[in-house]
Amino acid sequence: MTLVIAHRGASADEPEQTREAYAAAIAQGADGVECDVRLTADGVVVCLHDGTLDRTSTGTGAVHELTLDELRAFDYGARGRPGTLLTLEELLGLARGARRPLVLAIELKHPNPFGTAIEAAVLEVLDRAGWDARASRIENVRVSLMSFNPESIEVLATVVPAEHLMVLTGDLVLDDVAGELPNELPAAERAALAAQLAEALRVGRSLVDAGAVGQVGPDIELVRADPELVRGWLGAGRTVRVWTVDDAADIELCVALGVSEITTDAPARARAVLDEFAARSSIRFPDDPEQEHP
Repeated sequence: MTLVIAHRGASADEPEQTREAYAAAIAQGADGVECDVRLTADGVVVCLHDGTLDRTSTGTGAVHELTLDELRAFDYGARGRPGTLLTLEELLGLARGARRPLVLAIELKHPNPFGTAIEAAVLEVLDRAGWDARASRIENVRVSLMSFNPESIEVLATVVPAEHLMVLTGDLVLDDVAGELPNELPAAERAALAAQLAEALRVGRSLVDAGAVGQVGPDIELVRADPELVRGWLGAGRTVRVWTVDDAADIELCVALGVSEITTDAPARARAVLDEFAARSSIRFPDDPEQEHP
């Protein structure tokens, strides 16, 4: 069965990465939730995608320059709906409260001003919650740790078994991650970052190929462009979680390839598409050419 992971929560229905989005995802029956994490000025791990507040809140400025209390002063709503900021610890509490098996997929965001201190901070949050590192479980929650950054993966690998680590990859250029970067970067810095991104993707793929990680997370654009690459990963025993899969045709492509997990903004809709596809696929006709098919 293909698992449905809610991308930043049920972000098609509620403001991304908020308490409301994650509560909705759990209520809709998602098999798991995905979050991005960053560090505040006072060292708290919070669920925010961008390095700045401007796109997703009523605030402005850099996340790392503000304390948790200062960040909580803003609203994280969208489309006229309110949104409440969550720490990673609070998201863990929501997931555990579901009282059913859930995947918690945590992306550690890079570049960031704290470097790999974010890896140590995330592991500390997990440890405080009673995390079993070998099984990567906290009660009903299975934790998957992921990053585009090979250094992040290497740091995590000193504690986390390969089967619970994911390299993120895709057909990406710098503009695809512009929201994670400071505004108005000089041309020279943009060129340097573009080169770093290309190198990170190359090294990340090599970690997957070498078996240094057991999971790989390609974007749907890469899956469409190179399905044989995905088949190769699956044939090598890798867990493949594709992002961000909202279109019915893309969902069916992932199922046809044998993809283990999809990440989607609309978990209820994705589950409905999967159920419909499974029902269609279960219909078997006899070989008699004269048999009338419905």
